Amino acid sequence: MNTTVLYRKYRPKEWVDVIGQDHIVSVLEGSIKLERLSHAYLFCGSRGTGKTTVARIFARAMGVSDNDIYEIDAASNNGVDEMRLINEGVNTLPFNSPYKIYIFDEVHMFSKSAFNALLKTLEEPPAHVLFVLATTETEKIPETVVSRCQVFTFKRPTREILKQLVTNIAKKEGYVLEAGAADLIALLGDGSFRDTLGILQKVISSTEDKKVSIAEVEKITGAPKSGLVNDFISALAKKEKEKALAVLEKVCEGNIAMKTFAALVLGRARIILLSNDMTISSFVMVELLKAYDNIGRSCIESLPMELAVIEVCQS
Repeated sequence: MNTTVLYRKYRPKEWVDVIGQDHIVSVLEGSIKLERLSHAYLFCGSRGTGKTTVARIFARAMGVSDNDIYEIDAASNNGVDEMRLINEGVNTLPFNSPYKIYIFDEVHMFSKSAFNALLKTLEEPPAHVLFVLATTETEKIPETVVSRCQVFTFKRPTREILKQLVTNIAKKEGYVLEAGAADLIALLGDGSFRDTLGILQKVISSTEDKKVSIAEVEKITGAPKSGLVNDFISALAKKEKEKALAVLEKVCEGNIAMKTFAALVLGRARIILLSNDMTISSFVMVELLKAYDNIGRSCIESLPMELAVIEVCQS
């Protein structure tokens, strides 16, 4: 089974299907009703948050047919020659729609010369043309381009939103996810609808029956077992440095992503802290948060967590 099947099958097709982006949907819907459209929009946000999907819905809500929607991958069409063709193409009228919509995906991949070539058209396009620029890296977009667009920032879906999403879709597909299994899939999805549904696809394609346990998700995805998380937290609470470091060693030996392990530790530690169980203090949480933030910046993936262990156990 293709890992993108579920994402395509359940991709939102109408405004009502869009999850977690109400602040954007309401504005875009209103602009269509009031006929106050901008000539250029910049959709910003991390991967898999629905930027291109919302752009398509936006286009169709304006009555634009597929024949007049042009999706361009900026990663492979980022030169001056491609921009010259687009600049020429915008002058032709739509086939059978009120507008022609150009959607540039990952627009930050455009070269400087490509941006410069597009700038004039972006500033004063024909009345029948609208641009939607989508990016995961806003800081790479020239200010001259940003200033010519209405900017919308897409929110990362919360873990709870993703948990509810995978639970509902699994049910539609005839599967039942244990609460812990759905929560782990949501965590592994890391704030991306697309990645989360890709993980769900992998899990239900590999499970032997229609009921999915957290143990199955751990096995299929290679996520750390809950026992490792509990052992690590227990060692930290008792300030048993060697035991905590031994757990981290097992995580490394199992080729488990340290970022994922740290996220599970933080989630479990937070529950303990909020339950007024004094085995985990705010100080421990702060050290774990520091470690989590630093994992991606360290040349040795386990080092931030190891330093957190040492700091907590010596305090």
